Amino acid sequence: MELDTVLIACAAFCLIIGLVGCVVPALPGIPVSYAALILITLTDAYDIPFWVLIVWLLVVTLVSVADFVLPSMTTRRFGGSKSGARGTLVGTVAGLFFLPLGLVVGPFVGAVVGEMMDGKKFDEALKAGFGAFIGFLASSLLKILVAIGLIVYALWVLL
Repeated sequence: MELDTVLIACAAFCLIIGLVGCVVPALPGIPVSYAALILITLTDAYDIPFWVLIVWLLVVTLVSVADFVLPSMTTRRFGGSKSGARGTLVGTVAGLFFLPLGLVVGPFVGAVVGEMMDGKKFDEALKAGFGAFIGFLASSLLKILVAIGLIVYALWVLL
């Protein structure tokens, strides 16, 4: 019983850190939240069906991929070229080295630089950069929604 208490406490910690990680780029939020379900499954008192773990794993994987892809996609939607989309991806990766502001500014700057290197005017490049920023906001919202979903599911299992 003591081990179950420790596992549940660790799961609760993972859920909190996972939610915080949706807005603090240095933390891998959604995977940490998913780890909470694994910890709950390891207890003797609670059981999460294997198929549910697989479904949540797929959701976590898709959201993690979307976190990198959405800014590039929205850059294209806002009139950006392939160069702008590539710049967004490069800016996102480069932003990892300048946390936490880098992940907000990186995609924007990458899109603008990519568009300008492609010969676009500054105002057109700025529009693509705005698209990258919208993609960043959308991916952050998606991560937050999934983290809340994981919290709600874990509470449902525990209660």
